Amino acid sequence: MIIGIRREDKNRWERRVPLVPADLAELVREGLDFRVQPSANRIFPDQDYVEAGAEVAEDLGPCPLILAVKEIPTALLEPGKAYVYFSHVIKGQAYNMPMLQRLLDLECSLVDYEKICDAETGRRLIFFSVHAGYAGMIDTLWTLGQRLAARGITTPLAEVEQTYRYTSFEDAKAHLRLLGARLRDEMPAELRPLVIGVAGYGNVARGCREVLDCLPCEWIDPADLPRLAARDGDAPVIRCVEFREEHMVEPAAGQAFDLAEYYAQPERYRGTFARHLDHLDVLMNTIYWEPRYPRLVTREWALENREPRLAAIGDISCDIEGSIEITLEATMPDTPSYTYDRDRDAITYGVEGTGPAIMAVDNLPCEVSKESSDHFSHVLRAMVPALAACDWSQPFAALDLPPELKNAVIVHRGRLTPDYAYLQQYLNA
Repeated sequence: MIIGIRREDKNRWERRVPLVPADLAELVREGLDFRVQPSANRIFPDQDYVEAGAEVAEDLGPCPLILAVKEIPTALLEPGKAYVYFSHVIKGQAYNMPMLQRLLDLECSLVDYEKICDAETGRRLIFFSVHAGYAGMIDTLWTLGQRLAARGITTPLAEVEQTYRYTSFEDAKAHLRLLGARLRDEMPAELRPLVIGVAGYGNVARGCREVLDCLPCEWIDPADLPRLAARDGDAPVIRCVEFREEHMVEPAAGQAFDLAEYYAQPERYRGTFARHLDHLDVLMNTIYWEPRYPRLVTREWALENREPRLAAIGDISCDIEGSIEITLEATMPDTPSYTYDRDRDAITYGVEGTGPAIMAVDNLPCEVSKESSDHFSHVLRAMVPALAACDWSQPFAALDLPPELKNAVIVHRGRLTPDYAYLQQYLNA
């Protein structure tokens, strides 16, 4: 088998790779063959793959197994092949239903990275989410610094760069540490404490915290937020707070909060997050959201609050009109933010205006392409031999794959697999 690696071309920011040259070289030494499409945009040059032992060629026709990062355009899918990439179909995303239908029509197989999970715990095994946290937090600090400057408030945060402008993530952290040291002396008294809330506690939130650790932050409990968020010129420079599910919702019928029940029957709960918003300067949204769950920030709240304390929202999850209902469109790394205008119920690109400025970049890991690719490839490298050894012509029940990979097979030989049969309703729609 020759394993193909597709050129990423979703947009000019997409420079990531599923396998970095060093990991590919290890697999070549184990006896696997690779063909890599050429790319002038990829974070690793073509020559690195040649030196690693891969063939660099445009035609992936001879490759029955193709690895990518983002969705493969419908027109480029080929009959009978096995594909591995982030398909973004598991929520029934309408914009990707034509692609899913084409995979069925061509009798292809599809493995989705998002569903590669530990068979016992359900924990995702391969992801870019921590790197989304890195880039999202830095871009939100940039947004905040620009927002404060537009209001005539000078702080060292105005010198934060957009993530993609740093030469590396380590370079970004070093710069933030320098700015953090200055914040102790230069933060205006009327901004102390600057309060940053992080909704969620998974890998994305972990990435946010690693960035915040570069600044003089004091973490507090949500129960203490109303007291410790009050402006006080003698307060610490920044106070941060982590919100979990029990801080975002409450049982509608007065029963005790139960996490398992909330996820199984969210209709029995109502959102309460609005009570926190008056105490926050920045909100980082890192949670997984579906329409059956309450929102963190509603349009109703935004319409009722002309000039809220909440200056910036880092919507890393970036569900359009989702958990942050005033996230109306996704942005790109060079123009990461817009401001919500309650009077028009619309957005204006930039950081000036009365409503919150929203950072809504939906491809954040691209801004740290090398680091995110290194991390992702290190995990995927161990899975490639099993994917290559699999006889994809066999019926699904007979596929010889480890459970974490078999459970991630959404389509096999042109049919939805049992765990993903529910997607037929979205295809029909």
